[in-house]
Amino acid sequence: MPDPLAVFDATAQADLVRRREVTPRELVDAAIDRLERLNPQLNAVILPALEEARAQAVAPSLPRGPFHGVPFLMKDLGGPESGRPYCAGMRFLKEAGWIEREDSHLTASFRAAGLVSLGRTNTPELGLLPTTEPEAFGPTRNPWNPAHSAGGSSGGSAAAVAAGIVPAAHASDGGGSIRIPASMCGLVGLKPTRGRNSFGPALGERWSGFSAEFAVTRSVRDAATLLDITAGPRPGDPYSAAPPALSFAEVLAAPPPRLRIGVMGDAPRDRDVTLDSECVAAVDRAARVLGELGHTIDDSHPDALDDAGVMAAFVTVIAANIARTLEAWGERVGRAVAPADVEPLTWAVAERGGALGAAELLASLEYVHRFGRRMAAWWHDGFDLLLTPTSAAPPPPLGYVSSTADDPFRGFIRSAPYGVFTSPFNMSGQPAISLPLHWSAGGLPIGVQLVAAYGREDLLLQVAAQLEQAAPWKDRRPPIHG
Repeated sequence: MPDPLAVFDATAQADLVRRREVTPRELVDAAIDRLERLNPQLNAVILPALEEARAQAVAPSLPRGPFHGVPFLMKDLGGPESGRPYCAGMRFLKEAGWIEREDSHLTASFRAAGLVSLGRTNTPELGLLPTTEPEAFGPTRNPWNPAHSAGGSSGGSAAAVAAGIVPAAHASDGGGSIRIPASMCGLVGLKPTRGRNSFGPALGERWSGFSAEFAVTRSVRDAATLLDITAGPRPGDPYSAAPPALSFAEVLAAPPPRLRIGVMGDAPRDRDVTLDSECVAAVDRAARVLGELGHTIDDSHPDALDDAGVMAAFVTVIAANIARTLEAWGERVGRAVAPADVEPLTWAVAERGGALGAAELLASLEYVHRFGRRMAAWWHDGFDLLLTPTSAAPPPPLGYVSSTADDPFRGFIRSAPYGVFTSPFNMSGQPAISLPLHWSAGGLPIGVQLVAAYGREDLLLQVAAQLEQAAPWKDRRPPIHG
């Protein structure tokens, strides 16, 4: 029987606790019941910690933050939790029985807000693909259609939130890994500005600054409040984004001013990508609604997005980071990672990264910095936001975005339509958000992406809240739901 709590966002669940209509233990028990009923159909949660969650929910030490007692999930890539397993989608770490030794600052922020982690969610190996189908744990299924991908790399988190198991979950994004699964599962997916959330204490940055950690949510207000919880510099961070004038939750109290919004309604030139008609329809609808809200809509986008060298630089930087990641895990575990320990794509990418010379890597990083300046110039010259599809294609069938031993890069090649609009903003460090404004004729969610200038999550959240009211999605439910 469906659980009425499954439709409440995190803010509403916390309000129930504050009004003493439910206890944290009742919220957690209900979420565990939903997890046990639905997860066998989804394979979203791979490392459950249910008894620990029950104990935390009744502990006097449970922080009385803004989400006191609200159930949550942590993605099993980033967000380490002290004393809990950590695998990053890798059979190597699963078989090693790796246990993390300290919380990250982000994990500690979620705890301090009163969120109760029920465990960790599925992710592709080292977050390399826009689908969640690791050999170590098997595929995560989309609650809108279990034959299709839930996206990646935060696919387990997105599937769990879309199915109503929890109202929000930890996620991370190095090339679209928050926004792509949010699009494919019908959620709000905000990738914060580079430096908005700390990677400490273990790391200064991840993927040479491309990666950001945050969450997937059902509502814009949850995203705003969560960002207030996680944002801000920590001691030793190599860089940080300037704080906003108002809290992110406060900016939702007022509508945005009239904005100039550019629209990119086709795939970048010089890419072998064709924009699916459903993704075109999603952007057209979003542009129409934004125009009706009083914003000026122009057919314009930064010229830098059409640069033929964008993806080559992106892949070079990622390859170098994957090579170092395997080396670092070998050092921590005490045994070098061998080809048989990882998937064919992972090893092939690491080999590419290991073969790079220092000058080649630095040249790619220099390109990335030039690219970021060219992107910023478009916003500086008079635009407030850019509207694009989140992806160029609807959620793919499970098994499509995959590699083989004979063709290890096939997964990367087949990923092109899913990251073509997201990865450039990992390179530039700008904030971007995916919103669920369209569903395909077959009933699959199709997201649209809004991108702001560096540091302007406030503007993204204001416009997202406008769209949430004008074209609401909160009453849509997938067939697999709590």
